[in-house]
Amino acid sequence: MRDLPFKAQLILIAACLPFTCSAGTAKKTKWILDWSDEFNGAAGARPDPAKWVYDLGSTGWGNQELEDYTDKPENVSIDGRGHLAIRAIRSDSGTYTSGRLKTKGRFAVQYGRIEARIRIPDGGRGIWPAFWMLGDDISEVGWPRSGEIDLMENRGDEPSIIHGTVHGPGYSGDKGISAQIGLGGGARFSRRFHVFGVEWSPGLIEFFLDGVPRAKVSPAILPAGTKWVFDKPFFLLLNLAVGGDWPGKPDSTTGFPQTMLVDWVRVWRAAGRSDVP
Repeated sequence: MRDLPFKAQLILIAACLPFTCSAGTAKKTKWILDWSDEFNGAAGARPDPAKWVYDLGSTGWGNQELEDYTDKPENVSIDGRGHLAIRAIRSDSGTYTSGRLKTKGRFAVQYGRIEARIRIPDGGRGIWPAFWMLGDDISEVGWPRSGEIDLMENRGDEPSIIHGTVHGPGYSGDKGISAQIGLGGGARFSRRFHVFGVEWSPGLIEFFLDGVPRAKVSPAILPAGTKWVFDKPFFLLLNLAVGGDWPGKPDSTTGFPQTMLVDWVRVWRAAGRSDVP
């Protein structure tokens, strides 16, 4: 059985639909930092092996992706300025390499506030950066029964839009429950760092952009007869894909190398919760 799932060709939909839209400021919750990586270290250093492991290979990853994920420093390394750099590179022969990291076997979380401060690549057709989570039981139950939470995905040909999505049995792949979150005035996400995150509690996942709640999903809006699979531990993933069913193949508008910079990843738990393992 493959350890990794078909990872979501998404439906392009009006903002916040079929999610419930969120507005205003976040509710007042006292958060306690539970886990983090600030990516401090010398230029060229590898990510902390106590926190991250690599996915490797050029299998297409269930999405017809084109890249070969490697553990080479030119694809994944600390940049010496407090960032993790994940780089997609095209060789002279036209092949692609990139990086994909996960915390499986190192760290998993059930409920809390999960955030990453990321500057996505400049983009172009076929570029697919993502910050996401998978159920820690995926090796036992498979995907989509494991569940998947996509905190941030971007199609490189949509520089002003990111997608937040959940996948589970009966609402996966192109039936994933998704919301588009956009920047006003044609601003591009690649121009600066943004904080992408969720606040997750029993029966509720709320998506945030730069600390502002934008959309939320609960069992009440799942398709009839389907199951909520988000009350268990999940592990984290960061990757930069090239090509695939959803973003399409790179074309003449797509420059290389492409770099996703991650300033930090932080996981917070709510003070006083008794339902957190």
